[in-house]
Amino acid sequence: MQKRSHSPFLLAAKPLLDQIINLLEPHFDYISVLATDDRGLSYIALPGETRTYEPMWVQRGFVFRAQRDGKVVEYACSTLPFDVSGISGLAYEAIKSLSLSGADSEATSKASSIAASAASIIQTRLEVLLTDPTLIEFPKIPDIPATEEYCGEIQEDPFVADPESILSRLVALRERLTDGKTVIMAQSRYECVDVSRLFVSPKRSLVQSFLWSQAYLFGLARRGEISKMSYRPASGRKGLEILTDLESSVPELSKELADLLDAVPMEPGEYEVILDPDMAGTLAHEAFGHGVETDMFFKKRARAVDYLGKRVGSELVTMYDGAAGVDQTGSYLFDDEGVFSSKTCVIDKGILKGGISDTLSALALNLPLTGNGRREAYSHKAYARMTNTYFAPGISTLEDMIASVKHGWKLSQLDAGMEDPRNWGIQLICMVGREIKDGKFTGRVASPIVCSGYVPDVLSSVSMVSNDFELGGSGACGKGHKEYAKVSSGGPYVKTRMRLG
Repeated sequence: MQKRSHSPFLLAAKPLLDQIINLLEPHFDYISVLATDDRGLSYIALPGETRTYEPMWVQRGFVFRAQRDGKVVEYACSTLPFDVSGISGLAYEAIKSLSLSGADSEATSKASSIAASAASIIQTRLEVLLTDPTLIEFPKIPDIPATEEYCGEIQEDPFVADPESILSRLVALRERLTDGKTVIMAQSRYECVDVSRLFVSPKRSLVQSFLWSQAYLFGLARRGEISKMSYRPASGRKGLEILTDLESSVPELSKELADLLDAVPMEPGEYEVILDPDMAGTLAHEAFGHGVETDMFFKKRARAVDYLGKRVGSELVTMYDGAAGVDQTGSYLFDDEGVFSSKTCVIDKGILKGGISDTLSALALNLPLTGNGRREAYSHKAYARMTNTYFAPGISTLEDMIASVKHGWKLSQLDAGMEDPRNWGIQLICMVGREIKDGKFTGRVASPIVCSGYVPDVLSSVSMVSNDFELGGSGACGKGHKEYAKVSSGGPYVKTRMRLG
């Protein structure tokens, strides 16, 4: 295993940030800075073409948060300001000198002068923002002493690998799936992001660095005028080793694509359904993920707030969200507000227990800080966001679940999901449904399938939960069609009832 290294840019900037925070501390009730330096790579192999490009997650910058008399403001900048004309480039060597033992007095004096100038400009910007009469007052943001760091580990480092070798693996994947008869076209993708974050406040000094990867293999099958598509994903806080998972999935995906060419339309109705871990995890994500983000409580946009402590599902339903406790693309040491990650029990044996919080909504509502304050980028607002969302495993086997179905469908290959946190409606779209009658597969396949229901009805109808556990983090979650964050979801197979069409 190879241990990740912290960003040299952040390590060089830390001494200056420490000085700036110390200089700003007397002027505010609370002050902190989040520094980010995330780099990434993306590769795609298409028929007759390969591409490399920079993923959307790449960023480098700083966001300062200040509080005075309850009012909270933030100032974001891509470089640190240090001269009276405004924002300009940071004198890297002067900052670096602060972290070097034995640095000469002239260099140290220069760096200290830069810190004072930067602090003065940042203070001015924050003071102007604090004059906004529409600002809401919050309880004082806590600054609990902590010093900690985290470095993730991977097997194959994509940043030292030859790009041509990565593209060759992707080309080989798509060519292996494409047989020219049934599967007429395929594409493969790989994307990775090296995440580095530094959080500094008067009492906290936190740094984390880890790499996450995601990859996909898509196939298109055609017979006459009938075309069907399916895919396999792979993800994790891993490196290029996730491509091995895709390579092993080719035979299964090839057969699935052939089966889909004989798929029938779904006859609308309510059915028993067995959701695979990806579908079940998305049910958890959409049903009581967005609905228990506590900034939605604060804005009165979530019905779940009225059901805390009440039954919302069967006793077999236990659901968690948290960046701690599991390891997938939604995992981290601390969130974008400097709060340590945790594991939150959202539903316990059918009873709605609590939500996932950003700092400000938790303080306003007197709720626990769960470490779910996340930003799309340093220049974006922090919201309460999901991390890894999943149902806890049960005691049933998948075989027993299939045997228990009188007439229903096993659903897999999620295509999309959406929810309505105000009215608790939910909709999932999947690409593969396999019919079950009298406890056995009939061989009939339906595609595509729209699954819908009223969240408490769907969760109350959960009658079996498997002893499997699988998380997938190959997608992203938006909040209001924007503000994307990397998440994972999953858990066991879940048997329930839903309307299909």
